[in-house]
Amino acid sequence: MRVHKLTLTTALIVAAGLSLTACNGDDGTGQGAPPAASTTPSSAGGPDTAGPDQGDGKTPTGQTPTGQGTTGGNSTGGGGTGGSGTGEEAGAGRCRTGDLEITATDNTIEGDPDGTVVVELKNSGGRDCVVSGYAGVDLRTDAGPLSAKRTGARTTPITLKSGKSTAFGITYPVNRTGGSGVRVTGLLVTPPNETKTVALAWPGAATLPVTEGPGSPVKVGPVGSAGQGG
Repeated sequence: MRVHKLTLTTALIVAAGLSLTACNGDDGTGQGAPPAASTTPSSAGGPDTAGPDQGDGKTPTGQTPTGQGTTGGNSTGGGGTGGSGTGEEAGAGRCRTGDLEITATDNTIEGDPDGTVVVELKNSGGRDCVVSGYAGVDLRTDAGPLSAKRTGARTTPITLKSGKSTAFGITYPVNRTGGSGVRVTGLLVTPPNETKTVALAWPGAATLPVTEGPGSPVKVGPVGSAGQGG
């Protein structure tokens, strides 16, 4: 009987020890964490508030780094709309009629089939200016005004320094018919891209032959074509 009682007592102690171990748990889960710690983020920023965007250099979702968005930083910078521009933008504006001293001289060479008048444009405006294209040219005659026809030669912009000149040529048929022809009484010149006209004396032959065909027998070359009739 003594042996059996000792064995029973020992068995009860072992069973009690196993029960205690089961209650405490080997991984500590038996102690239990407060529900708030596992379901509610801490106001101080625990693991739930840090997330994958903190500490790894990434930008939090929904935010745009300053200076890299579509409307911030250098998205439209870099002088994209700058550039050197045209001559007028750089300070040399169009040559206006009031800036030019305009003169006309006879430049007919003996033996040429046509007569030539050279019109000189001198920049007297005190600033650089740009002239390009064809001037408007009309001859005053006793039969009415006669407009010169453009030769169609290529035009090139010319920057006139203050005090410098350029010129263009006017060619016209010489009256060799022996008749009175059409008497020329004056010359009207309108600089390219201008509306103000300058009246000059006509330095060429006194008369033009009478023509029956359509179009003008008088031709004007572009600015820069002095003496060549275009």
